[in-house]
Amino acid sequence: MANYILDKKTQKWIKEERGKGSGKDYHPWLTVRDLSSRGRSHRVMGHLTGRTHHFFSDTELAAFLLLEWNPDVTDIREQFPLRIEDTLSVAEQANIRHPEAGGYHQIMSSDFVIDLSTPSGPKRFAVQVKTSPDLMDSRTVEKLEIERRYWKRKGIPWYLITEKQMPPTVMANLDLLYSARVQSESLEILFQSLPIYVEVLATNPNARLSDVGMMVDHSYSLEPGTSLARLRALAALRALTFDISIPWIKLVSQDLRVVEDIALLRASYAANQ
Repeated sequence: MANYILDKKTQKWIKEERGKGSGKDYHPWLTVRDLSSRGRSHRVMGHLTGRTHHFFSDTELAAFLLLEWNPDVTDIREQFPLRIEDTLSVAEQANIRHPEAGGYHQIMSSDFVIDLSTPSGPKRFAVQVKTSPDLMDSRTVEKLEIERRYWKRKGIPWYLITEKQMPPTVMANLDLLYSARVQSESLEILFQSLPIYVEVLATNPNARLSDVGMMVDHSYSLEPGTSLARLRALAALRALTFDISIPWIKLVSQDLRVVEDIALLRASYAANQ
C-alpha cells in the first residue's frame, strides 16, 4: 500500500486527538468553525451527551434529532474520522481514488457513529447523511463506497440516510420537542404538575392540547401559555408519549399516554442533573 502525506492542519488535528473520546468528552473531527463557508451549519447542544454537536447541513441536523429521540441510543459521535491506513487500503482494493487535496491525503469521516443499548448488549452502527441530489454525483458515490467497505471490514453496520427517510411531520415534531427540552422550569416542577395534566387530559379526551392548556392555566391562575409549554416539555421528556407521525397541533387529549414507570423516568433524569 502506498504511503500517505498529511497537511499540517490535519497533523495538528490528530495531535489534538480529534475524533477521540465519548459522551461529553468527544471532540468531532470537523467543527463548524473549520468549515464556516460550507453552507448552512448548526451548533446544537445535545441533551444526551451534554456537549455541543456540529452539523453542516439541515439534513444532518434532522438525522441527529431522530437519533436523540431514540431511547436506546447511549452516545452520538458526529464527524467521526476513519483510520486513513484502512481507507487507503480499501480504496486500493476497490480501485477507487482516495480523497486528496493539494497533493495531500484527506482523512475521511462518517457523519455519525452511534452506540446503542439493546437487550442483547451494547451495539454500534455508523451513518452517512446525504441529500438525494448528492447521489447523482459519481465521485460522491465512489467515496461512499470506500466508507461502506471500511465499516464492513470492521463488522459494524453502516447506513446511508437521505431526506426521504425523514418524514416532514416527524421532523417538525422532533424540532418542536427538542426546543421544549430547553425550558426554564425545573424537572421537579414539571413532574409535580404531571398528575394535574393527566387528570384534565382524561376528563377531556377530545379536547385540543391548546384548550387543555388554557383550562389548567385558568384553574390555577397561571400565565397564559404556561400549561401548553409544560405539556410540550413533558412530552419532550417522554413522560407523555404520542404517535410522532401526528402533527403536534392536531393532537387531542386521548392521543397522549403517560409513561408506565414514571418514577423510574424521573429518577433517571434526576441522576443526570
